[in-house]
Amino acid sequence: MDEHQGIVHHICSLYTNNGEDRNDLFQEIMYQLWKSFKSFQKQSKFSTWLYRVALNTAITHLRKDKKMNFTMLDEAKNIAAELSDSKDAEIQLLYRSISKLSRIDRAITMLYLEENSYEECAEILGITAYNVGVRLNRIKIKLEKMMKEN
Repeated sequence: MDEHQGIVHHICSLYTNNGEDRNDLFQEIMYQLWKSFKSFQKQSKFSTWLYRVALNTAITHLRKDKKMNFTMLDEAKNIAAELSDSKDAEIQLLYRSISKLSRIDRAITMLYLEENSYEECAEILGITAYNVGVRLNRIKIKLEKMMKEN
């Protein structure tokens, strides 16, 4: 878990909008990973299994907790704060645009940016590799449009 802890932190950052919620989600994901470890059958890489459990936990956590209402402004503030060391306005704009995507599109984008193959993304998300490709093309078009508007 120590080796892959960064994955969990990254997912928590994408799906929460403040430090307290991020810590709660991190703990929930770690608990679910511990609880479901016996179901890991080593048919895929450990990181693939971890992504799947973490993403499913994050999405379930959001559905349960109605008070976690994500506004685009809060998401943009969090991402901008995380990138405060970076002066690159285009990167900040890209991350603000990503924060406006749906939960599944954010997950696909995150997995893609972390250089997972379509097949790995498909296995993690429980969809086909073809669907990942189609969604990524649509996401790229959406992001390009959002960035041009800003």
